[in-house]
Amino acid sequence: MEVYTIGFTKRSAREFFATLKEAGIEQLVDVRIHNSSQLAGFTKAKDLEYFLEALCGATYRHEPLLAPTPELLSAYRKKQIDWAEYDRRFLALMAERRIQDHLEPDYFAPRSVLLCSEPTPSRCHRRLVLEYLTEHWPDLEIKHL
Repeated sequence: MEVYTIGFTKRSAREFFATLKEAGIEQLVDVRIHNSSQLAGFTKAKDLEYFLEALCGATYRHEPLLAPTPELLSAYRKKQIDWAEYDRRFLALMAERRIQDHLEPDYFAPRSVLLCSEPTPSRCHRRLVLEYLTEHWPDLEIKHL
């Protein structure tokens, strides 16, 4: 099973939705803590749900279980912890939440993409979520858009 990731920062709406459509995405799973901030632009939850349906025929789901805590994200953004520490703490959070028990692999049966703001997956929790799940679901294959 393939699960995709995408970030919206540094992308135009045209590029973002064209990428999703080209990949055949059927479901977008929003893994952001805050999905309605002014900084979200065209990816504010209510707008995004509409745009996904209208432009891609895809559904929208917000899954805060897969988001970092506000405290963890703030510590990283304020440079109180580095990426290695963020990575370690975030993976511990996923284990503590036992996300593999709360989500079944069929959650991602529609061709799915995890969304957050980071432009690349290298320092993004969406990648960490899927890498964590591959340890529990060996059939999971990660694709970054």
